[in-house]
Amino acid sequence: MKIPQYIYVLLIAAALLPVPLHAADLMAVYREALESDAQYSAARAAYQAAQEKLPQGRAGFLPNITFTGNRRRQLIEAGSNPERTIDAQALTVTATQPIYRKENFAIYEQAKIQVLQANSQLILASQDLILRVSQAYFDVLTAQVNVEVAEAQKKAIGQQLAQAKRNFEVGTATIVDTYEAQARSDLTASQEIAARNELEVRKRALQQIIGRFPDNLARANENSSDLLKLRYASMDEWINVAEQNNLPLKIQQAAYDIATQDIERARAGHYPTLDLVALYSDQKGVGAAIVGTGFDITSKEIGLQLAVPVFQGGAVQSRVREALANQERVLQNLNNAKRNSAMQVSQQYLNVSSGIAQVKALKQAVLSSKSQLDSTILGQQVGVRTEVDVLNAQQSFYSARRDLARAHYSLLMSKLRLEAEVGELDEDALIAVNDMLR
Repeated sequence: MKIPQYIYVLLIAAALLPVPLHAADLMAVYREALESDAQYSAARAAYQAAQEKLPQGRAGFLPNITFTGNRRRQLIEAGSNPERTIDAQALTVTATQPIYRKENFAIYEQAKIQVLQANSQLILASQDLILRVSQAYFDVLTAQVNVEVAEAQKKAIGQQLAQAKRNFEVGTATIVDTYEAQARSDLTASQEIAARNELEVRKRALQQIIGRFPDNLARANENSSDLLKLRYASMDEWINVAEQNNLPLKIQQAAYDIATQDIERARAGHYPTLDLVALYSDQKGVGAAIVGTGFDITSKEIGLQLAVPVFQGGAVQSRVREALANQERVLQNLNNAKRNSAMQVSQQYLNVSSGIAQVKALKQAVLSSKSQLDSTILGQQVGVRTEVDVLNAQQSFYSARRDLARAHYSLLMSKLRLEAEVGELDEDALIAVNDMLR
């Protein structure tokens, strides 16, 4: 008994199920993540906190005004003399305007660098969010493909198993064909269970980022020609751009600049300080406990205050040595970051290059495996192919479809990571990827 050709057409089409009309695309999921992702929200709060470093650093150049006041009542007993009550009060206002404090200059320079560093850290957090959202999004799509392939295989092998049993009953096939189909059916059932579990896990991972359980997601168009386009032609060009724009490098460079200013702060302990000091004091009841009748004193002072450090037990020299050692540590971290950046750019560039070639090859493999499946089905119908041959051809076709989807999503992620390594990953890059969805 021949299997109708349309059954195989339906089985093949099952691996290419259409996406619902209202499927959420990558940009929609990303915008949800901007509002819901806790990790990115923490980065924004850290950025806002870092902006306060600048006014704090600037405060070292501005006046410092202090107000103090007190009021006292004394009860005095002197031998046989009657008890006396003395009221005294004082009001003092002190204003200090720094004129020269070397440490304050270093603190202010550090504040400016810290703000720039915070800007880079926020952009890096934004890029990290794009990568995490995209990876979680494509992981869900990959898991969906695995489920659909498992379902299609299960249906196809179920049909083959039923046919093998009928052929054995009428004597046109051996029991070996039935056993082979049954073994494939059992294996595919277990693969379907594993695929569904993996899909649930991947959806939960995306839920952690966007704060809700994801519904239908738009798929990538595997025929998009934009996959073959790169912004820069050679690996060296990508590395050169990364040397200028790589965000971890900028952050590490800022850390080195901050460490340099730490040395200046430590050395400032050797320098004198000069302040303009103004004081206003209004005191009442001064000396009443001694002379019996207090005096009211009002004083006004203004002058320069010079402090010259002479010896502080060697603490300043120790802090300078400590700052120099920390600067060396940060310098080595910077050198390591430069090497790591070049390595990551090279790796992602090679991933993209090989990914493009792999996608091309797998597209051809899908076409070839489909032609093989069609010819094997035809061969079975005319008696020159067996049930096992059809099962193997189906397995090859579904494996090629699954591998193509995986390679496609892996290529998209490699492109995004490559752009992140050179500091050019932004929403425009994500929109370009989103335009490849359908």
